[in-house]
Amino acid sequence: MRLRHIEVIQALLQTGHLGTAAEWLQLPVAEVERILRDAEDQLGFMLFSSVRGRLQATREARALQVEIAHVYDALEPVQRLASSLKQYQAPPLRIICTPPLAQQLLPQSIATLRRRLPDAPCSLLSQPTREIVRSLLLRESDLGLSLHDPDHADIHCQVIAQGKLQLLAPHGWLQPKQKYISLQDLAGQSMVGLEGHDPLSPALDHKLHALRPAPVVHTRVQTHQMMRSMVEAGEGLAIVDPFTALGARSTGLDACPLAPAVPISLYALTLKNGEPSLAVQALLDIVTEQAAAMLVS
Repeated sequence: MRLRHIEVIQALLQTGHLGTAAEWLQLPVAEVERILRDAEDQLGFMLFSSVRGRLQATREARALQVEIAHVYDALEPVQRLASSLKQYQAPPLRIICTPPLAQQLLPQSIATLRRRLPDAPCSLLSQPTREIVRSLLLRESDLGLSLHDPDHADIHCQVIAQGKLQLLAPHGWLQPKQKYISLQDLAGQSMVGLEGHDPLSPALDHKLHALRPAPVVHTRVQTHQMMRSMVEAGEGLAIVDPFTALGARSTGLDACPLAPAVPISLYALTLKNGEPSLAVQALLDIVTEQAAAMLVS
C-alpha cells in the first residue's frame, strides 16, 4: 500500500462516509473512491461494505486499523518538523521542567517569549529531574529547569534564582500577615509527607523528626502539587517549594516561609559544551527575571 491508500483508509475508518472523508482529505469524492478501489485491488480483499448509507469496515480493515494508527503516529514528528522548517526555518524550542515550574513559572515565561519572538515554536514537557537529564543527554530537549542540581558530569547547571521552602496550611491556620513560622510550631501537627527521592527531604525530615512531639504523617504523596491538593482536602499541613506555594495562595491557602529558612534554588540545565540558541537564551533571561519577581517574598 502507498501512503495515499493509508490516508484514505484512515479517513474512512474515522468518518464511515465517502463525502466526509473527501472533505477531510480535500479531494473529490470520485478520487477518494478511486484510491479506495485501487487499495482493495492491490490487497486482494474488500475494506468496506455499504450498510444503510454508511461504509462499514470489514474484518480485514479492522485488523489493519491498529497498524495504520501506528503509521500516523510515526508521521506526526515529521509533519511537525516540516511545518516548522516551512514557517520558521528553525526547529521548536524544546523545554522540559519539573512539575511545579510547569504550573506556575513556565506558562508566563513562554507567553512573554511569544511577545518577543512571535514566530518561535515551543514545546513544554513536565518530568522529574532524572528524566530531564535523560532528555538533555539524548538531545530530545534544549533546556531543562529544575529545583534540584542533578550533579551530572555532562550537564551544565546554573543557579538562576533562589527562594525558600514554605509551609502550606488551610485558610485561616496562620495568623493574618504572618511572615514566617518556626519549625517548633509544627511539633505534633498532622502533615502530608513526600514519597520517593527528593534532595531536600532527608535534611528536612531529620529536623521534623527531632521535634517533640514529632509531626504525624498519615499520608505521603509523590509531588509538591499532590501535597497542595492534600492540604486543600484537609489532610494536614505540608512543606512545599515556593512556586507551588505561590499558586496555592491564589486559591486561598495560607503559606509562609519556615524559620530558620530552608533555601531552595532554581537551576537551568543544558548540555555542557553546547551553544544555546537565541531562543534558549531569550527564554532563560525571561525565566530568571520572572522567577526573581515571584520569589521576592
